[in-house]
Amino acid sequence: MIQYLQQLHPVTATLLCTLFTWGVTAAGAAVVLFFKQINKWIMDLFLGFGAGVMIAASFWSLLAPAIELSQQLGRSGWAAPAAGFSAGGLFIVLADRIMDRCKKGQGEEKSSWKRCMLLVSAVTMHNIPEGMAIGVAFGGSALGVPGSTAVGAAILALGIGLQNFPEGAAVSLPLRREGYSRGKSFFLGQASGFVEPAAGLLGVVAAMWLRGIMPLFLSFAAGAMMAVVAGDLIPESANTNKNLAVIGVVLGFMVMMTLDVALG
Repeated sequence: MIQYLQQLHPVTATLLCTLFTWGVTAAGAAVVLFFKQINKWIMDLFLGFGAGVMIAASFWSLLAPAIELSQQLGRSGWAAPAAGFSAGGLFIVLADRIMDRCKKGQGEEKSSWKRCMLLVSAVTMHNIPEGMAIGVAFGGSALGVPGSTAVGAAILALGIGLQNFPEGAAVSLPLRREGYSRGKSFFLGQASGFVEPAAGLLGVVAAMWLRGIMPLFLSFAAGAMMAVVAGDLIPESANTNKNLAVIGVVLGFMVMMTLDVALG
């Protein structure tokens, strides 16, 4: 499969991988068609493993290539990566603050529909930088950016896909509890991941056309992913069983590191 992706045009590879991550989101949302709830420990392990993969990918597939490319372009090895990384993290923090203010603004009497839309919007907003990260990673590999490979991009997509499964369920199951039908709950749950293919295509096209600012693109994606991991995935996975979450994070990091270094 990895060899097949390496032979594809980066835009095609990005589309396939982001369709995969969206498909995993849909699979997670589909649990609402069969169950009222799912074992929280299983969800936490998925989230922890996905978080570990994304932490490793943020460095090996995004930040390290950004540093190397900056130096290759004759610039400071830290300035652009640091600026991009900070901007990516700030984007997620500001997005979270906006969503929190929207929730508070609705007050105690906010309607069920508004609560549901805020939930879907929050997950969707976090999926945008994830899709962009996949696209930028494939764009970097196509341009021959040092340390950026199609293998790393594909493994990054796998890690994002793994944590998308519980995210899909985390949207559809609460909607069902709010009284929505199984079909509508599933539709809104999978819709939260539909933004990833669009964001991925935007990322790969921008990366391939704008090599000069690739360090910013790569490091922005890394910062956004780290903010999502630190602010959402790890706290959520550790909410029920901290030790299980830690095991998932360590395993995910180890798998991503091993595959990226060995195959990259």
